[in-house]
Amino acid sequence: MQKIIPHLWFNTEAIKAAEFYTSVFGGNSKISERIIIKDTPSGETELVSFNLLDYSIMAISAGPHFKLNPSISFVLTFDAIKDRNAANKLDYFWEKLSKDGNILMPIDEYFFSKKFGWVEDKFGLSWQLILVEDETNERNFITPALMFVNEVYARAEEATDFYISIFNNSKRGVLKRYSSGMEPNKEGTILYTDFMLENQWFIAMDNGWQHDFNFNEAFSFIVTCETQDEIDYFWERLSSIPEAEQCGWVKDKYGISWQIIPIEFFEMIRNGTPKQIEQVFKVILKMRKLEINQLREAFLS
Repeated sequence: MQKIIPHLWFNTEAIKAAEFYTSVFGGNSKISERIIIKDTPSGETELVSFNLLDYSIMAISAGPHFKLNPSISFVLTFDAIKDRNAANKLDYFWEKLSKDGNILMPIDEYFFSKKFGWVEDKFGLSWQLILVEDETNERNFITPALMFVNEVYARAEEATDFYISIFNNSKRGVLKRYSSGMEPNKEGTILYTDFMLENQWFIAMDNGWQHDFNFNEAFSFIVTCETQDEIDYFWERLSSIPEAEQCGWVKDKYGISWQIIPIEFFEMIRNGTPKQIEQVFKVILKMRKLEINQLREAFLS
């Protein structure tokens, strides 16, 4: 199971969004689970798990409490060295993802790429599409990207060092800094870095412009844990805002939200009866940090 799973919050559109993304990516992309949960603080909510090619994502329809924004996006990397049709494939994805969306940076040549574009799709999720020519490129085709703005501007290097220190199988890849004359970005802050956590690639950057958005719960990351000790480990290190602790959710000191979830939970909702699933969620709604033994008791009661 993928160790870190992106989680998207929608008002009512999680299923429609998952159907759209799986149709765009094609291949072995598919919806794997769909679960309705009743009597939550948001009323009736719907969970959906889906794969885009070999990359796992989860989404929820849980009301208009949080809205996706460009602070966290997905980067799609098209490598012209590995694939002679890379540029055409980029055009295909751009056409699909930009339809009825909001273009943030049009497809064009920039100082960092011969072909790049940034778009919010019709569901509000941001995508960066980039053409590269890099024989050393290790990154996944789909890579989450964190943009540090406003109050957390100039903290991308500190934050990525922190994440690398607490996750296994982690390392930094490329690190590029802003030079002088690139105002409002301060010289030495992070123009671009990629880094690996649990054998998964991520991207981070600082952006010194003022924005009307920040990290929020609409885009969070699920950390799948095998044991209670592992849950405790990540909870202790990632939770920095006590009032954000609820139902396995925490918020770190940079404002990024994480869900610390036992793998057994996913097995329960995959294999349980509707009654068992309902009992598990009733217990979860009363918890802050998830306790595996209590979930087992609820499932088996």
